Amino acid sequence: MTATGTGIGSSIYLNLPVQDVAAARAFWTEVGVRISEDYSDENAVSLSLSDHVTVMLLAKDFYAGFLGGRPVADTQAVSGAIVALDAAAQENVDAFVDAAVAAGATEVPAPEPNPGQEMVDAGLMYGRTFRDLDGHQWEILWMSSEMPSG
Repeated sequence: MTATGTGIGSSIYLNLPVQDVAAARAFWTEVGVRISEDYSDENAVSLSLSDHVTVMLLAKDFYAGFLGGRPVADTQAVSGAIVALDAAAQENVDAFVDAAVAAGATEVPAPEPNPGQEMVDAGLMYGRTFRDLDGHQWEILWMSSEMPSG
């Protein structure tokens, strides 16, 4: 049972549409993310980010098949989500984002004003953000163990 008592949420499987599965595979491979070949094919690439986080990058037409007739968002033009991933240390944030940018991602500067600036200034939090080849926004974030809970 999870902390919420529902028995839901011990792992996450995120599905995102992509224009080109092969390009997405090449990008994430260059970033250094492990690809789970058992769940990857011409329609999908499975990113194994941890034992509990899997991201499925699905060809847009294949992704659309799960939507019951709803349109697929153009993630280059609109945002439907910000995917935030934790990092074990501040240097992991920089290494991951630097690798993503080197592979073709676009870094997103911190917003002004930054809603988390107090935590950053206090040394409790550090993060950087990028958009991947398909415009999906990824926030890589380190938080101190002294960060307030809740």
